[in-house]
Amino acid sequence: MLAHLLPLTKGLPVTGAELTSTRSARVTAARRLAKRAARTQQRLFLAEGPQAVREAVVLPGVVRELFLTADAAQRHPDLAAAVNGAGAATHLVSGQVMEALAQTVTPQGVVAVCGYLDVDLDTVLAAEPRLVAVLAAVRDPGNAGTVIRVADAAGADAVVLTDSSVDVYNAKCVRATAGSLFHLPVVAGVPAGPTLGRLQVAGLRVLAADGAATEDLDTMLDSGALRQPTAWLFGNEAHGLPAELTALADVAVRVPIHGRAESLNLATAAAVCLYASARTQRVSRS
Repeated sequence: MLAHLLPLTKGLPVTGAELTSTRSARVTAARRLAKRAARTQQRLFLAEGPQAVREAVVLPGVVRELFLTADAAQRHPDLAAAVNGAGAATHLVSGQVMEALAQTVTPQGVVAVCGYLDVDLDTVLAAEPRLVAVLAAVRDPGNAGTVIRVADAAGADAVVLTDSSVDVYNAKCVRATAGSLFHLPVVAGVPAGPTLGRLQVAGLRVLAADGAATEDLDTMLDSGALRQPTAWLFGNEAHGLPAELTALADVAVRVPIHGRAESLNLATAAAVCLYASARTQRVSRS
């Protein structure tokens, strides 16, 4: 089999022979990272797809190992070269092995083992952030990942996930970030109340996104209240924010519904709020 692959992958910096058994030691070790306990113990996670790996390999030491099929190696010759240049091993694998490693129905043929990226809150606050997204008890990995992507697109300085939120290194969450996980600081597993207090002490105004709030986003925009450093607090998809957390915020704010829609989902509401703050802050600095 390897002899057949050599013309297709000639010149690629691959390590050893093609891996064809799902029980090989390297494949077994990588597959374990599908479980949170293994990820937490080893501080490693899987990033799937060429886009995610391209973003990851830019960060020194993050990509530890790359698995890719011969077809993917042909389509993305830059990936193996970049990973090899970063000092990590690259392994050719069979389609069967890739299906065992991947978490998607139709794998793209590229999976990397990456080191944890989360930073502590002290590091984030030391950089004097102006816009932060805080996710409290957000349980759906797709929603959490999409909010990270939105925060990155809006130019936020960090995302914070409380200890009651989903594991940011869940495979679905990583995919939903579309590479943004590798772009901005993510603080994970911190207690909600004390974290909000520390953000406030650092000079950020905490705004709780709450569909039942009296204050609305349009009013905040018109009054210029979004100019100052802000931490937006977003709650659980189904239940929103608990009253005790909303009470800790400086202001509760609703996104006004001008049409007939009953509500906005978490990621959409986060996009509206973060972009409103981002635009206002940019205008105030110009």
